[in-house]
Amino acid sequence: QERLVESGGGLVQAGAALRLSCAVSGRAFSSYTIGWFRQAPRKEREFVAAITYSGASTAYADSVRGRFTISRDNAKNTVYLQMNSLKPEDTAVYYCAASSDEHFPPDDYDYWGQGTQVTVSS
Repeated sequence: QERLVESGGGLVQAGAALRLSCAVSGRAFSSYTIGWFRQAPRKEREFVAAITYSGASTAYADSVRGRFTISRDNAKNTVYLQMNSLKPEDTAVYYCAASSDEHFPPDDYDYWGQGTQVTVSS
């Protein structure tokens, strides 16, 4: 059983930056694709970014491409989401998730974190 814990959320002004972290406990971290998702109030959860187990491939939603960067440090069992030029529409609860799906980006995720709130004021 893998456990994922997000951190780094907060309240910032538009144009600011934040870095989210996803710490994963478990033996198989380096074998999982990790994804970031977000869910704004009264909206469905949406894909943000994903990174393969090796870090060689990444994927982004169109709405964040060029502003957000996903990376991972397998030695620290941690995946990061660097978010630059934040906009009010980026306000949401951000979740990380781990997938053993060999398809990239994955269709299904096996484990989810509890989420961290990101609020961007205008």
